[in-house]
Amino acid sequence: MSVSQQRILKTAIPGPLSAELQARKLAAVATGVGTTLPVYVTAAGGGIVVDVDGNQLIDFGSGIAVTSVGNAAPRVVARVQEQVADFTHTCFMVTPYEGYVAVAEKLNELTPGTHEKRTALFNSGAEAVENAIKIARVATGRSAVVAFDHAYHGRTNLTMSLTAKNMPYKQGFGPFAGEVYRTPMAYPYRWPTGPEHCAEEAFELFVSQVHAQVGEQNTAAVIIEPIQGEGGFIVPPEGFLPRLADWCAQHGIVFIADEIQSGFCRTGDWFACDHEGVVPDLVTTAKGIAGGLPLAGVTGRAEIMDAVHAGGLGGTYGGNPVACAAALGSIETMQAEDLCGAARRIESVMRPRLQLLAEKFEAIGDVRGRGAMLAVELVQPGSKTPDPALTAAVASACHRQGLIALTAGTFGNVLRFLPPLVIGDELLSEGLDILDAVFAAES
Repeated sequence: MSVSQQRILKTAIPGPLSAELQARKLAAVATGVGTTLPVYVTAAGGGIVVDVDGNQLIDFGSGIAVTSVGNAAPRVVARVQEQVADFTHTCFMVTPYEGYVAVAEKLNELTPGTHEKRTALFNSGAEAVENAIKIARVATGRSAVVAFDHAYHGRTNLTMSLTAKNMPYKQGFGPFAGEVYRTPMAYPYRWPTGPEHCAEEAFELFVSQVHAQVGEQNTAAVIIEPIQGEGGFIVPPEGFLPRLADWCAQHGIVFIADEIQSGFCRTGDWFACDHEGVVPDLVTTAKGIAGGLPLAGVTGRAEIMDAVHAGGLGGTYGGNPVACAAALGSIETMQAEDLCGAARRIESVMRPRLQLLAEKFEAIGDVRGRGAMLAVELVQPGSKTPDPALTAAVASACHRQGLIALTAGTFGNVLRFLPPLVIGDELLSEGLDILDAVFAAES
């Protein structure tokens, strides 16, 4: 790859040229569009991001799980260049093209289950979720949708209704969509009676609340992230997801797996549902699907997907030919380079180091995740009281040392790690060394 795989700090982070661009951003871009780390990028690849000041930062964020195959994967670049030279757009709903069909075929093949499937393509994860809900409502003739505490499903009006966290996603944007209900998430670290009881009790609570407050006969869909993303990389205990899927099937309810952050090799499987053999009715995808180009999908059982009348699904840019070309290159890269295996390798390097950190620093209350989707939850020592201030301080100190680290969690107290699946072990270890030193300084 053209970007050397080494951390280089030539200036303070951010440097003077980035500071100039940030001043221009503040004058030109709406304040509501925030920036986690205002370094302005000129190149990226592997596990490195290069800024305008010549600094090279280790990437533990992947653009929030988007650039899993790298920021300029050769197969993605080649397919995109070829497609751009042919045509950039026609609108699939007007004059279609093979790329859209080829991506749909790949999603039908790769998503969980061997049943007959159909796919529709969109622009973003939020669009995919909105359309999954539309499909479920038409297919069932019901209106209610059940989501979970700590969920994140997007920033549009309906998906804000599904999203649990108020600030910054929902504050001031109401009223929200109706017929959305929320139940407790199976959150082992914070389950009141302990993690060993979480799976059973969380499922029983879910069933009782839906029965009493919604009614199974009124419920069109249950939507869940198999590993919650923005909510703090919460991994439900073994057995919870299969029981949820089985219960939905018993009651004719569409089970929707939001795999937008967890899909495409991120967790060591093609999809996080694969870990327990869970087969959703509908799967929503985006982020890692296309190497950084905007694309999303809803894939599911043919009889459910085909319940919607012709013209009921779509969008001007949905399944754009350039994005579809990128997706085909991205999927080809994942298959050729065994990026599921790469995610498991990353976990084998990172998890032991994060566990050692937890043993050294009492502020780390929990280490969790799967594959290259890992996190630590920070609390005040001797308690489970969230410590968002320390979390922000650690992330900021990592940034100054040239490590891109992201925060998450309903309480703002989770550090999440999403390195590109093509990152090397040396950069992984160096990034973890930085994290260790930062905790020593900040705790």
